[in-house]
Amino acid sequence: MAQRIVVDPVTRIEGHLRIEAVLDSSNTITEAWSSGTMFRGIEMIVQGRDPRDVGLFTQRMCGVCTLVHYLASHRAVEDAFGVTVPKNARLVRNLQLGSLFIHDHPVHFYALSAFDFVDLMSALQANPQKAVDVAYSYSDNPYNVSAGNYAAVQAKLKAFAASNPSLGIFRNAYWGNPSYKLSPEQNLVAVSHYLDCLDYQRTPAQMMALLGGKNPHPQADVVGGITCVEDIADPSRLAQFGQWLQDCIPFITGAYLPDLLMVGEAYASEAVAGIGAGLRSYLDYGGFELDDTPVHTARTLFPSGMVLDADLSHVYPLNQEKITEDVTHSWYEGDSVRQPYNGVTQPDYTGLQSPVNGVAYLKTDQKYSWVKGPTHDGHRVEVGPLARLVVGYASGDPTIKAAVDQLLKEANFPITALFSTVGRHAARAVETQIIAGAMGGWLTELEQSTLGGDLSTWTDFDFGEVSSDARGYGLLMAPRGALGHWVRVQGGKVANYQTVAPTTWNASPRDGEGRPGAYEAALVGVQLANPAQPLEVLRTLHSFDPCLACAVHLVDARGRDLGSYQVVPSATGG
Repeated sequence: MAQRIVVDPVTRIEGHLRIEAVLDSSNTITEAWSSGTMFRGIEMIVQGRDPRDVGLFTQRMCGVCTLVHYLASHRAVEDAFGVTVPKNARLVRNLQLGSLFIHDHPVHFYALSAFDFVDLMSALQANPQKAVDVAYSYSDNPYNVSAGNYAAVQAKLKAFAASNPSLGIFRNAYWGNPSYKLSPEQNLVAVSHYLDCLDYQRTPAQMMALLGGKNPHPQADVVGGITCVEDIADPSRLAQFGQWLQDCIPFITGAYLPDLLMVGEAYASEAVAGIGAGLRSYLDYGGFELDDTPVHTARTLFPSGMVLDADLSHVYPLNQEKITEDVTHSWYEGDSVRQPYNGVTQPDYTGLQSPVNGVAYLKTDQKYSWVKGPTHDGHRVEVGPLARLVVGYASGDPTIKAAVDQLLKEANFPITALFSTVGRHAARAVETQIIAGAMGGWLTELEQSTLGGDLSTWTDFDFGEVSSDARGYGLLMAPRGALGHWVRVQGGKVANYQTVAPTTWNASPRDGEGRPGAYEAALVGVQLANPAQPLEVLRTLHSFDPCLACAVHLVDARGRDLGSYQVVPSATGG
């Protein structure tokens, strides 16, 4: 007999997400619906503003993805004005963005996703010396490995459990669920690295702050380039950045990658079976420019393109003009399909169904999410680290192909195992390693440039000569996937602005043809050991690293208005 479950709110993500799913008699998901339950509205806030200021607003869509919205906005405006940034600005932006990646990916795994695979309470039963042997079985140089360290971690967990009977931040987890597959010793190694990551993440955050002025919400980038001239002119500052980069490498190679191999081994049957694969079609904008031609034509570390139906023999070219957003099942007026330049963000919240046994379900045959439904050339696609590696691998990129092949060899996986929940996590770790390796080269280029006397950081342009009908787009490789900003400028002010974030692609509802979004498709076929503990739902969702946009309007589960707020700037500042 079919059973409908609701997971709301989905935790360990940024933002607010609701999942409804139908289970068959074997507790396997046959249908799923994804609903972003809070409204963003930044597009309306920036209308009528100076386009050069918009990045300061758009980066506040999120407290995690601040830099990428900042840079994508500047790219869109630079495209509208025909501006190409100088070499130093390109390199600094690459280093800033790279720092975000080597921060975001490990933190995502350990802080947000690891406990989908790692049973924290099981680690209390581990033998610390055996845990050392486990760590060495996945790495020749494991991070922070010793029986003493593992015993100390275990003692810390026991003390925490004794002093916090409710387990504090770990309460209401699904410890002991049959879906956990790691041994006590494997769990102890992973929990140790979870604690290590709390210290690790400080270093790449400092790297972002050094070149960005602060973190989060950096302020050292502007339309046309960067403003951190004194930082790049000081060899000691760049040397400090380089030292911090080197400090990050041991954790990436000695903890993050080995732990993903450990998880992959334990959950190999699910990976090979393609559990969580979903759409199996992928899109990537490409990223990290390698030359100083206009940004949309530059060579990139990660290539752009689209792969359909997991067919690695063909890569379709990216064309931003073929990107559209469908609002048939989104809480916006109408059922139009629009290219972002002509996008409209006019809310039309139609609520939930009347409660049944105290539960108000989504109106899944109507509008049911604040997230729109993007397509590229009419195709529903997944974006993110897995999409980048799939597109790069299919494109024959030697760096990506070598890294993926090495991972598959170590894990003893066929390449089709990448098309899975486990594969997304593996792709994220491999991508971290590739980017960390490339950052050293960009830093050397920057040091050579500045030591040679080149301190150019900004391209001058005459804003007053901009056409009254200018438009531009900025595509960026963000940690969670393909990020795009589109702007139209009239009379020197923003006439229309649209953002299609990575989670817009992945968390989208069905489109006008009834085709599911990436989350919805990935959940189909996932089997739950216990429907009252939807651990497997979280495991697949977290593999995408959901980042729902920040909200300006609140609704409760019964569809009632909780509050509307209007901020009116004062001309006097009073």
